[in-house]
Amino acid sequence: MTARITVKGGSAVRRRPRASRRVLAIVTALGATLLTASAVSAAAPLRPLHGPVHADPARETVEERIERLHHALKITDAEEPAWRAVAQVMRDNETAMRKLAGDLAPTAGHTATAVEDLRTYAAFGKAHVVGLKSLIEAFETLYNTMPDAQKVNADMVFKKFGRRPHRAQS
Repeated sequence: MTARITVKGGSAVRRRPRASRRVLAIVTALGATLLTASAVSAAAPLRPLHGPVHADPARETVEERIERLHHALKITDAEEPAWRAVAQVMRDNETAMRKLAGDLAPTAGHTATAVEDLRTYAAFGKAHVVGLKSLIEAFETLYNTMPDAQKVNADMVFKKFGRRPHRAQS
């Protein structure tokens, strides 16, 4: 697919093809699992699942996110084995990010140099990519088992899942 180019205000704006935007939305939504385990949140204890599910994805635990996605995607009994694989990848990714945050905590903070900060950022970026690859593989297996109507629902869920409202630019 080629990108569409539209002219806005006298300048060309390149838009991603619709399928590319859908994949990006799915990856972004599921990838939020990886981003929640920063050095700051690594020290926070996991909250039990019996409380309300947070509307703010940054404050959700991985178990809350798994539960919310399970409900939103309307996972059927027949899809449970594939869903369990997705959920396990989400847990594994969260664990890997928390471990990385713990490993890097001694070099992070106020005493870190600019180079150390960049290395830390690169390490999280690399872990994020590795985790996303695993997550895409597991989710694709689940997605391919869904009937068309459920795929449409999944597409809509991922267009909205974990998104924060855009702020007006000042």
